[in-house]
Amino acid sequence: MPSSPAIARLTADADLDDVAALEAASFSHPWSRDMLARELQNSNVSRIYTARDGVGSLVAFCACWFLTDEVHINTLAVRQSERRRGHATRLLRFIFREAVGEGMRRATLEVRRSNNAAVELYKGLGFEIRASRRNYYDNPVEDALLLWSERLDTTDGQP
Repeated sequence: MPSSPAIARLTADADLDDVAALEAASFSHPWSRDMLARELQNSNVSRIYTARDGVGSLVAFCACWFLTDEVHINTLAVRQSERRRGHATRLLRFIFREAVGEGMRRATLEVRRSNNAAVELYKGLGFEIRASRRNYYDNPVEDALLLWSERLDTTDGQP
């Protein structure tokens, strides 16, 4: 069984080409490299975390905001060949531990209504569907589900 990827907070834009490529391969309306670079520059709020395998290849990443007492997940992607292997769960738990250490207590995000795998991932981490936003996404047009977790410090028994 392969070892778990190494997870780290991205602090320089040298790795943004890999992150932008994974974002583009994962979404119909991806964030651009420039958008990700701007997020990285706003380090008092914005965070980008990466998970890399033993040879340094990007397996997954997550861009999020740390806002007062809340984490907002902006984008999360896992390389297609690595999906359904627990990488997103490990990455999010790492982020939530860091967030709790900085005083965050809850988290929120939006997800396409049809993205059942993501909805199940987040539900498994203690998120609940609280609302929806009609026609939030385009290409194709689709509603967003708004998910919340009010208990980062106890999600699934561990942050």
